[in-house]
Amino acid sequence: MTKLTILGAGESGTGAAILAKKQGFRVFLSDKGKIKEKYKNVLINIDVEWEENQHTESKIFDADEVIKSPGIPDSAPLILQLKEKGINVISEIEFAGRYTNAKIIGITGSNGKTTTTMLTYHILKNAGLNVGLAGNIGESFAKQVAENDKDYYVLELSSFQLDGMFNFKIDIAILLNITPDHLDRYNYQFENYAASKFRIIQNQDENCHFIYCEDDSVIVDMIDKHIVVAQKHPFSIKKEVKNGAYIKNEKLIININQKQFNMTLQALALQGKHNLYNSMASGIAGRALELKKEIIRESLSDFETIEHRLEHVLNVHGIAFVNDSKATNVNSTWYALESYENNIIWIVGGVDKGNDYEMLKELVSEKVKAIICLGKDNSKIHEAFSKIIPTIVDTNSAKDAVNMAYQLGRKGDTVLLSPACASFDLFENYEDRGNQFKAAVRGL
Repeated sequence: MTKLTILGAGESGTGAAILAKKQGFRVFLSDKGKIKEKYKNVLINIDVEWEENQHTESKIFDADEVIKSPGIPDSAPLILQLKEKGINVISEIEFAGRYTNAKIIGITGSNGKTTTTMLTYHILKNAGLNVGLAGNIGESFAKQVAENDKDYYVLELSSFQLDGMFNFKIDIAILLNITPDHLDRYNYQFENYAASKFRIIQNQDENCHFIYCEDDSVIVDMIDKHIVVAQKHPFSIKKEVKNGAYIKNEKLIININQKQFNMTLQALALQGKHNLYNSMASGIAGRALELKKEIIRESLSDFETIEHRLEHVLNVHGIAFVNDSKATNVNSTWYALESYENNIIWIVGGVDKGNDYEMLKELVSEKVKAIICLGKDNSKIHEAFSKIIPTIVDTNSAKDAVNMAYQLGRKGDTVLLSPACASFDLFENYEDRGNQFKAAVRGL
């Protein structure tokens, strides 16, 4: 009987355990932290041996293959030891891919991937396809393959998941952008991170599709260094492109294999420059699957935005409060600042992932009237912006940050929570941060 070790008992680890058990593996699951009750109950029900708050190495190493949580870095001593012993270490996505014949739409990028994944899923669902939503979002891919396999999957893929994928084939790959993020996991080498993102096309053939942003110079440079065998579909808001999507006369135009689709920009549910890219990428994916134009047009116009991403919370005495807690890197925050006019009161801060605030300085000096720091250590924010913005205040709770913003705000201002940092210093995760922000705004 093949022996499988799973490291991490979150959504992906527990899902992998369900699938592995169904496929007849002998499974051992180990989590260095505490396992949530809901996952414990699943593991007990399917009769999987598990441990929490420790890693028993003798049991872990007694495996033919290991599935690791995307949260565990490749540089962790345990992972290095497994590799030294010649034990294969893969991701849950790679594992689940072996047991489904579904068509896969995979989406990655430093920013916008959740919105694009949700939008693409929305288009396929509206078209009546039997489709699952997984990866970094929704239920575990492995669990869905085990319990209710689909004909199509739309997968949001982080660079960490891509790093653990080797033979997995993505039929329609979408690469939105590549900007510095998670560099602490890539020896602070941007090239390593960019190479990770490009793994999304690694097993594609000429029947596959590669949808990418032509306006992203990093992607364009990387394409020159790779042999791309899939059909290429660029999208751009700066110029007309062949076999892709572009903007002309206030219209979004998708032109694939000489078949043209267009709709007015006003009709798009998602507004703002960054969202144009997301709509283009999803629209091309729909056309690559030869879905009806009416379905794509309708889906792009009736999609509802996702929580914690430029989510309008409330207007209080003429001050707009916006929750962009999902912006955990500088580039996401750049998009957020770029989406609003002047008079922004910007709430920023948290766990810094090696942030370089240089790219924000021009926008901040142009649009921001005050900065409210929300984090335990705000020294880098003060250092970056104290010469540009005279009012910078430190707070250490969502309630304090919101109250301070309200005091500083005037009618017509926008209070924007767009932290550019991870949330783990003061909050459980970015959702918790966003929810506490919203609760504080409603409590004004």
